[in-house]
Amino acid sequence: MPKLNIGGVMEEVVTSEEFTLAKAREVLKNEVVAVVGYGVQGRGQALNMKDNGIRCIVGEGEYNWQKAVDEGFIPGETLFSPLEAAKRGTIVQYLLSDAGQKAMWPELKPHLTKGKAIYFSHGFSIVYKDQTGVIPPADIDVILVAPKGSGRTVRDNFLAGSGINSSYAVFQDYTGKALERTLATGIVIGSGYLFPTTFEQEVYSDLTGERGVLMGCLAGILEAQYNVLRKHGHSPSEAFNETVEELTQSLMPLVAQNGMDWMYANCSTTAQRGALDWKGRFRDAVAPVFDELYERVASGKETAIVLEVNSAPDYREKLQKELDTMKNSEMWLAGAVVRSLRPERRKK
Repeated sequence: MPKLNIGGVMEEVVTSEEFTLAKAREVLKNEVVAVVGYGVQGRGQALNMKDNGIRCIVGEGEYNWQKAVDEGFIPGETLFSPLEAAKRGTIVQYLLSDAGQKAMWPELKPHLTKGKAIYFSHGFSIVYKDQTGVIPPADIDVILVAPKGSGRTVRDNFLAGSGINSSYAVFQDYTGKALERTLATGIVIGSGYLFPTTFEQEVYSDLTGERGVLMGCLAGILEAQYNVLRKHGHSPSEAFNETVEELTQSLMPLVAQNGMDWMYANCSTTAQRGALDWKGRFRDAVAPVFDELYERVASGKETAIVLEVNSAPDYREKLQKELDTMKNSEMWLAGAVVRSLRPERRKK
């Protein structure tokens, strides 16, 4: 495996050039990969495996059944109930929501017979087993491939030919081929390269990232800046463009291409100076919040909330109300108008 030297820290990675699609197909030629849960992540991974010629079946209930049919899975042949798919699969990708995994586990576990593998894309259920009750049998492999993006990105990047970065881990190797199974499935779901982790490290970093920079922190600081600008008399369009539009359409693509320093170097000198002067103040201001967040993740406080709230029968209805509140806030109403005025959308 190639090694990366990142500031003196050596990391091993697995690339699709070295662990090729042909090699992955060979490893999986006698396997049936059962994707239990055709939600956002399950859909992306299942379709990519299907397109890569892997024997892939889907286990889904009523919620996304028709979507799976519309996208090429055939009832009774490649589309089954979740438990029937788990029974038929040799590698069972358990891709329900974390709360859904807890609820189904007592029924699913008997279908994890000797020599099979159960595959996760999140360390949640295994690491917080005291809360979920998910304790796999001793005579199966327990593996993880966690794409660093939503299921939609997994699919879109695959179609674009770019792939997605994923982490991987082996929690339990009963067959002696758990690592080979892990890397092969990582490649066929569309990973461009894979880097090692543990179930614990994956879930701690993932839950911190989602609540932090990737979603929670990002949404919060955008709202804070937008509100300050509006309070001082700036129009909704001006406040949104200076807060969101320039970030997403101009600056973040530059960061993605070549890094933050390169983005700084390609902005005005006024922007460079101000950003460098204020960067440390923002870092120091939010550092205590991140410390608290990580402690709550590691202690299980955050996962307890997830399992309680997401298991409620009216969760989807309450979620929709929260999302509608965000959608109908002035900032995101301004965003809808600004997006509609982008040149590529006006041409349609």
